[in-house]
Amino acid sequence: MSERAGDAPSEAPEAATVMGLPEWTVLAVISEQPTHGFAVAQLTTPDGELGRVWQIPRPVIYRAIGRLAEAGLIVPRGTEPGQGPQRTIYAATGSGTDAVRDWLATPVEHVRDIRSHLLLKLALLHRRGSDASGLIRQQRAALEPIARAIGSDSPQDSFETVLLAWRRANATAAITFLDEIL
Repeated sequence: MSERAGDAPSEAPEAATVMGLPEWTVLAVISEQPTHGFAVAQLTTPDGELGRVWQIPRPVIYRAIGRLAEAGLIVPRGTEPGQGPQRTIYAATGSGTDAVRDWLATPVEHVRDIRSHLLLKLALLHRRGSDASGLIRQQRAALEPIARAIGSDSPQDSFETVLLAWRRANATAAITFLDEIL
C-alpha cells in the first residue's frame, strides 16, 4: 500500500533548505537527468515506479520544483513541447546534486520513517543503479540502539504498554527487513 506525500521532516544534514519528502524526491529524480515536472509526476502516480512507495500529487510536484528553484538546487535548462503548455526542463545544480547524494546516504532517524523515507531512498538508489548496502548497514546500525532502548523501557500504565509493544515490534521488524535485504 502506498502513502501520499505531505510535509515530511528534512533528513539531509547539509541541505540548503528544510525540505520534505516531495522536494527530496523531485530533486533526486531531476539529479538523475534533466527533466520536467510532468515526467516526475508520472513516476509518483499510484502506477508509477516511485508511486508504488510514495505517491505525490502533481500540484505538490510543481510546488516542490518552485521551492527547489528558489533554493538554487535546480535551474531551468530549456523547454519541451507537450500536449498542453511547453514543459520546462530542470537540471540539478552542483549543490543540488551534492544534497541528494548526502540525503541518499543518510539513514532515517525514526522507525516510523522506514516505510516512506527509507523505501523511497532504496527505490531511488535502485533507479540509479547504485549499491544500497552501505545505507542499509548504516540504517541497521542506527536502529539497533533505538530497539535496545525500547526494549529496556518499563511503562507505568496500560496504554504505554501497548504503545511500547507497537514500537518494539516495528523496530524489530525493521531490523529483520534490513537483514533480509542486505
